[in-house]
Amino acid sequence: MKFCKTYQEYMQNQDKQLPGVGFKKLKKILKRCRRDVQSQKQRDGALASLSRCPDHCPVCDGTFFPSLLKEMSEVVGCFNKRAQKLLEVHLASGLRKYFIWFHSKLLGSHLALIEEGKDLVTYATINATAVRKILKKYDKIHYSKQGQAFRSQAQRMHIEILKSPWLCELVAFHINLRERKDETTTGKGLSEDCSLKFDESKPTLSCSLFDSITLDIDLTCSICLDTVFDPVSLTCGHIFCYMCACSAASVTIVDDLKAADRKAKCPLCREEGVYEGAIHLEELNLLLSRSCKEYWVQRAQRERVERMKQVKEHWESQSRAFSGI
Repeated sequence: MKFCKTYQEYMQNQDKQLPGVGFKKLKKILKRCRRDVQSQKQRDGALASLSRCPDHCPVCDGTFFPSLLKEMSEVVGCFNKRAQKLLEVHLASGLRKYFIWFHSKLLGSHLALIEEGKDLVTYATINATAVRKILKKYDKIHYSKQGQAFRSQAQRMHIEILKSPWLCELVAFHINLRERKDETTTGKGLSEDCSLKFDESKPTLSCSLFDSITLDIDLTCSICLDTVFDPVSLTCGHIFCYMCACSAASVTIVDDLKAADRKAKCPLCREEGVYEGAIHLEELNLLLSRSCKEYWVQRAQRERVERMKQVKEHWESQSRAFSGI
């Protein structure tokens, strides 16, 4: 079965009104572009060598890419929102958990959370596949690499769904549920393809997804060069230890990353304004704390000393400011 038909059937079978990539519509745009070029060749024999879309094609520049950009934004926005809500339910405790459950459409059981998580991962990867295939078709028709360039642009705009930190959290979520002793129903499905690997002591979160897509996330902090501790993902998608990120942003843990200067740059990609929307990866933190117990205890002890030092310095400076010293 061709992917276009597979994708259409998948989206039609969704009970919820989920946004998707207009795969069929975008293919029609590409066919129209190719047809217009061929018509132009037939009308003007002098342009017989014209075999591809011109560099500034009104069909592609004015219709294809804007449509795809809008659809990708809607898909990643919907995915992030739903994944965040699901993980909030899972991590909540006490009365807050029942309050969130009451106001959500999820059933009050781990089975419902697992199924919802699997559905979200499938939704993310099948739409990522649709984007990849339509851009590959674009490059094939136009003999260009503009499709690849668009994917890079989408990543800079934070609408590349496979780079979403919430996808990383969902993978960690499934591994955590699988490893729970009281959970006997998570041995099948997505969790079988998810794992935390240590290659030469370098941790990687790995998951095999739809259509042979493999997600490999490096969990080494590029600042301290150690396994990420209390991990946070900046809006550019790069993951760091929380305290390392605070140091890079020139703020203390008391100030938090939201207090970072908007001109502060990511240590890796040098993108500005990536700290304010940073996400604490709670499921990943839980997974690493269980998998690296000895390292986690030692790192926690070291960080406790540094955190106490920063808190003490903060309150001392506040006291001096209050007393006018």
